[in-house]
Amino acid sequence: MAKKMKACKRCNAITDENECPLCGSEVAKEWQGYLIVIEHEHSELARKMGISTNGKFALKVRE
Repeated sequence: MAKKMKACKRCNAITDENECPLCGSEVAKEWQGYLIVIEHEHSELARKMGISTNGKFALKVRE
């Protein structure tokens, strides 16, 4: 059975862990949208979202 993916409440990183592997913050089970960043240096959307690393991110995370 696949694990339910969660999203970090601070940086929006998507993970299956109970704590964010990027910033160590709390994660939420409720999130919407899915963004894969391959080259954050060249991504306008990543810049606008404050993303400074490559990876998988949620567009909206519920507190």
